[in-house]
Amino acid sequence: MEVLTQKERRIKMQLSCPMPKLDFEVITLGHGSGGLLTNRLLDSGVFDLLKNDMLDQRHDGATLNLSGPTAFTTDSFVISPIFFPGGNIGELAVNGTVNDLAMCGAIPEFLSLSFIIEEGLTMQEFWDILVAIKFACEQAGVKVVTGDTKVVERGKGDKIFINTTGVGRLHAQAQISSTRVKAGDKIIVSDQLATHGIAIMSVREGLEFETTIESDTRNLNHVVKALLDDFGPNIHLLRDPTRGGVGTVLTEIARDTQLGIDIAQRNIPMDEQVQGACEILGLDPLYVANEGIFIAIVAAEVADDMVQKMQASEHCRHAMIIGEVTEDHPRQVVLTSGIGGKRVVNMLVGEQLPRIC
Repeated sequence: MEVLTQKERRIKMQLSCPMPKLDFEVITLGHGSGGLLTNRLLDSGVFDLLKNDMLDQRHDGATLNLSGPTAFTTDSFVISPIFFPGGNIGELAVNGTVNDLAMCGAIPEFLSLSFIIEEGLTMQEFWDILVAIKFACEQAGVKVVTGDTKVVERGKGDKIFINTTGVGRLHAQAQISSTRVKAGDKIIVSDQLATHGIAIMSVREGLEFETTIESDTRNLNHVVKALLDDFGPNIHLLRDPTRGGVGTVLTEIARDTQLGIDIAQRNIPMDEQVQGACEILGLDPLYVANEGIFIAIVAAEVADDMVQKMQASEHCRHAMIIGEVTEDHPRQVVLTSGIGGKRVVNMLVGEQLPRIC
């Protein structure tokens, strides 16, 4: 059986979904009127590509049948540029919401999808975004069941903004809470840092590297479910370090738990090109945004086994234990550098990389 990478699967999806011939090439204000043009826009894209039993009802909402504890999240995506190496705003929107549910210990099932489109967006751009949404939904195993489309005047938006809301049932073994974090717990990072932020910055600044740095946008729900199946109650906290990066998330955890955190720079996984780009741009990778990694705080006795299982999965090949929770220096994160020096890692001040997700 042929095993394809995420990039290969994405390309295969794009080739299998050619844009149909349409009588319009650019989205206008009329496409947001709720009338004939709106219906043509939705019929030729959203309903056809994302079709399922619930979405096909074309109702104002969706009726869901869920039992037991349920997680619910919402997020908005305003990234610039909307197309970047490794993905686009559509794939990012689905993955971001799916991953937020996974960090709650939930199994994502249903999404709402709302577009705010600026007049002048080409239909080809919109189609490519829809195909990316379809791809991300299929990879994550979720369904878009309701949504909304609005069009704003030229100059009143930035091509397209997307809002997604997600619902999923909690995993039976999930006990994810900052109140369960304790001294001695190990801190695991699932893969290499700062890839997404540098991929976006390389496009904005026209940076060139030996190979293209691509965003790490991906769904994490399948690997999280597998970890909960095997290690359940020993996983105390999960977080995805998107805006603000790993440094900010760890600082928030230290503040919320009233405990200290020690991390070692030599254990932090990072691509050499990404590290070099951070040095050139004067960026601290601990504060650069990510879209396809997570932080797990787990009981010490399962940490090594968890890392071994993670490294066997497609999206966590560089998983590492980067530190541990301590009763020393409460509410502070302390980094030990490669040469043995120590410094306090504070929360990100200001906006280091605007419009990153």
